[in-house]
Amino acid sequence: MAATRFAPDRGLSTRMAVTMFLLGLLYVAFMAVLVAVGVRAVAVLVIAGGLLLAQYFLSDKIALFAMHGREVSPQEAPELHGIIDRLSALGGMPKPRVAIADSDMPNAFATGRNQKNAVVCVTTGILRRLDARELEGVIAHELSHVAHRDVAVMTIASFLGIVAGLMTRFALYSGLAGGNRRDNNNGPPIGLIIFLVSGLVYCVSFLLTRALSRYRELAADRAGALLTQRPSALASALTKVSGDIARIPTRDLREAQPFNAFYFAPALSGQSVATLLSTHPPLDRRLAQLARISAELGR
Repeated sequence: MAATRFAPDRGLSTRMAVTMFLLGLLYVAFMAVLVAVGVRAVAVLVIAGGLLLAQYFLSDKIALFAMHGREVSPQEAPELHGIIDRLSALGGMPKPRVAIADSDMPNAFATGRNQKNAVVCVTTGILRRLDARELEGVIAHELSHVAHRDVAVMTIASFLGIVAGLMTRFALYSGLAGGNRRDNNNGPPIGLIIFLVSGLVYCVSFLLTRALSRYRELAADRAGALLTQRPSALASALTKVSGDIARIPTRDLREAQPFNAFYFAPALSGQSVATLLSTHPPLDRRLAQLARISAELGR
């Protein structure tokens, strides 16, 4: 990670390393099983590898396109640029590109494979709802994602899930899951094996990346609050955003849900979503952490 003034987080660094290691082991085991049952998975791997490369190198453009965001100049958004200018200088990092998405959903996200290719995007909804100090807290949170490079790690970590998902669809759509066998007699049901193993690998990789996603949000809250020295402003922004998102039409939230892991606050959350499946930690936990930081700074 390039040196910045954002507070380092050994817990996040350790979790990113462990997650990548475990996913690597899972990937090797997955390939071994496929080879053992005689599957030629080269085509699937090529497709998945192409998707990974596209997602890694074009993640900023893909995210902006999907969320209808556009880059804005300092003349178009002077206050937003001013906040990002100050925080980038304070954090000792290159200024990312600045974008705005025309959406009433109050939210923000940062993406890009490194500091030089990063972009921070906020919605028009969050610009209308937050004051300057609250918006500064949100931007500091997003910049910490860039500084910690957890966006790039999350992109790479999704590779195994992509492969497993493609293999599962291959087994389903080709009819292999129905019981085709290695031969016409008593050979193993190759399609069923592919389906079961791929499904298991997808579930494990899904849970690992979700666990990392929840922790990186806590790490970003902490680093952002320490950079601005205003944890109360970030807490206020979290409370406002989480409360107002609940009043956004469900249809609009479902359109944004695929990008939950990259948002400041999840588009859809609540008691109906199991903790293990959530991309973000509970709001109460985030606020409690910020309260502790505020008390530490007060001492």
